Amino acid sequence: MNGDLPPQPAPPGALPPAAEPLRPVAHLQLKAAALLLFTLALIVGSGVYLLYARGAFEPTQTLVLTANDSEGVVVGMDMTFSGFPIGRVRRIELAEGGNARILIDVPRKDAHWLRTSSVFTLVRGVVGGTNIRAYSGMLTDPVLPDGAERPVLGGDALGEVPQLMAAARELLGNLNTLTAQDSALGTSMANVQALTERLKGPGGALNLLMGSEADAKKIVATLDHTNVLLARIDAMAAKADTQVFGPGGVMPEVRATVVQLNGLLADTRNSLKKVDGVLAEAQAVGANVRAGTQDLGALRAEVESNLAKIEGLVNEINRKWPFARDRQVTLP
Repeated sequence: MNGDLPPQPAPPGALPPAAEPLRPVAHLQLKAAALLLFTLALIVGSGVYLLYARGAFEPTQTLVLTANDSEGVVVGMDMTFSGFPIGRVRRIELAEGGNARILIDVPRKDAHWLRTSSVFTLVRGVVGGTNIRAYSGMLTDPVLPDGAERPVLGGDALGEVPQLMAAARELLGNLNTLTAQDSALGTSMANVQALTERLKGPGGALNLLMGSEADAKKIVATLDHTNVLLARIDAMAAKADTQVFGPGGVMPEVRATVVQLNGLLADTRNSLKKVDGVLAEAQAVGANVRAGTQDLGALRAEVESNLAKIEGLVNEINRKWPFARDRQVTLP
């Protein structure tokens, strides 16, 4: 029954029972030393990894860039090629000539991008930091040797702002001069407006070219007379064409006469052939000279008759030809 009763609270003023003593940790100093060593190894490993990641243990070659000033350049800045970092600024020093020397470490695996003809620029932008960039146009040129020293081309966008402001101020001044009321442009525009008003007038461009309305009217009258004369000339040419080349004109008659003349010439040619034959016979047969002479007389008469016909046809052509002159003399 006593075991089933709850414990009675301690009377006031009574001391609590003594706590159990703590047990000592075995090898406590050894474990603490191991923890310290592990922490130190972790810190050293992280540092080594960071150095490895940043290329501290990678073989590099040195590139020296000379500039007028190194403003904006800091140690650890990257040098880029086509947007990729291929080098890092290791040190900046002042040369004896007063120029800045920028020493850049370039990894050997990326050194083949730099050639003897490469160009290096130092650009300071309006927004953002300074950038060092490399450009290699001819990748077939020899590789840039270790320790090479090259000048860097500077490009300062802020340095061009004063020049831009001066150019803008000069441009505004020129615009004000051009747009003034008494400027040459204003006078020219007034003259153009006056010319436009004259072009809109009754005479238009003709009055403007001639200088006065009276001269313009003279030109118009001359053109009208010229048109009338051209119309008359066209009518005369059409009439002459009808008279000369029409169905009842001169040209068909001349053509018929020429055909007859060709026939007479053919007859004359045949007669001449006969004369040649008779002459050949006269030369071959000397005994029949008298008969051959009589034949020649007849042929001669025939030839003279044909020539008379030809002369008559020629006279007829001269008489019918519209441009032939009348050679008859009329006595009073």
